[in-house]
Amino acid sequence: MTTKAELYDVIRKPIITEKSTMASENGAVVFEVAIDANKPQIKEAVESLFGVKVKAVNTVVSKGKVKRFRGQLGKRKDVKKAYVTLEEGNTIDVTTGL
Repeated sequence: MTTKAELYDVIRKPIITEKSTMASENGAVVFEVAIDANKPQIKEAVESLFGVKVKAVNTVVSKGKVKRFRGQLGKRKDVKKAYVTLEEGNTIDVTTGL
């Protein structure tokens, strides 16, 4: 069993976009997670923090873009997203916050 602080280190924040809102209609929630988090850790964190049953977890890493900042090249950070599909009858309202 992990502590709540460790669970909050795995799940950074919910992602609220048009695409993630459409996914929530199908029983899925999108979170930004730690870059080194794996699927079992994400599943445990979501189930412990929100009290729901998770059916599946899919992850994707979005590579940071190279941009110019004040005339110098810089790179935005890489972001890992987790698409969490919930069991039938379970919901998470991400608009209320963690």
